[in-house]
Amino acid sequence: MSGVTYIEAIVVGALQGVSELFPVSSLGHSILLPAWIGGQWQADLSITKDSPYLAVLVAMHVATALALVLFFRRDWVRLIGGLWTSIRYREVRSPEQRLAWLLILATIPVGIAGLLLESVLRDYLGKPIPAAIFLALNGGVLYAAEKFSKPKAVEPVGVSRAEETIDFSAEQTMIMNAIPAEPLTEDEETDQRLAKLGVGEAMFVGAAQIFALLPGISRSGITMVAGLRRGLSHEDTARFAFLLATPVILAAGVLKMPSLFQPENRSSLGPALVGSLVAGIAAYIAVRFLTNYFESRTLTPFAIYCAIAGIGSLIFFAV
Repeated sequence: MSGVTYIEAIVVGALQGVSELFPVSSLGHSILLPAWIGGQWQADLSITKDSPYLAVLVAMHVATALALVLFFRRDWVRLIGGLWTSIRYREVRSPEQRLAWLLILATIPVGIAGLLLESVLRDYLGKPIPAAIFLALNGGVLYAAEKFSKPKAVEPVGVSRAEETIDFSAEQTMIMNAIPAEPLTEDEETDQRLAKLGVGEAMFVGAAQIFALLPGISRSGITMVAGLRRGLSHEDTARFAFLLATPVILAAGVLKMPSLFQPENRSSLGPALVGSLVAGIAAYIAVRFLTNYFESRTLTPFAIYCAIAGIGSLIFFAV
């Protein structure tokens, strides 16, 4: 069985880091790129059970998740703190507490589906033609979401940190009124809006990630589509998608990481390390770009790209 070279790992790492967060499907591109190049690349980078390439992709997924943790580190500190206080005091009062629980509940459906279906879908559909078909469908779904979804008007958030909890004594209220209120940051305002999601709405958005088990369907893209359908803005749904993706990608990667250290994959350890570093850097740049991009732009360019790339690949491999 061929191993993964350093050049292949660098190229695939850059592709993985970007395409995992852009709504264009990292798994679909990881299948289609080697098939397009052909030759030794196609031999080295085939997604089959126990292949070195699959083990290297797992390492790159972990690096991508770590890049998300780094970028959203302040958010995760608040959310983990909120979860801890919620468990400790048996309450769900602050936006951080509620959003933390929403993320946990929204992750359960894809976690169960991943354990049951991922290997089966990968073995049967991890080939160029299915990946091309699903990539084209991904473009159609993204376009339809933009065409038919109407995000709700964004409610102004003027609550200060001192006013986040619900009940205060008269003495506490007087003390807080005497202290200049520290305004919320933009990220905290977004988290407050996301915390207003209903449990059913959050689980609906999270369950959409199940479709990303199909090669060619984007995890971030399909999650954003579900968020737009529930009335979230592009900015808020992108943030929710990235927060949701972090534990899923990290958990799946860590669970499968031991396969990288099997004797038959030993020659790919060096390329995996280098490729993971590239993937992490690319993912950090990608999420920084996308969080700004979706403040004022839409999924339409990505929909067009996926449709063209998917249909073009289908024609190329089917003929």
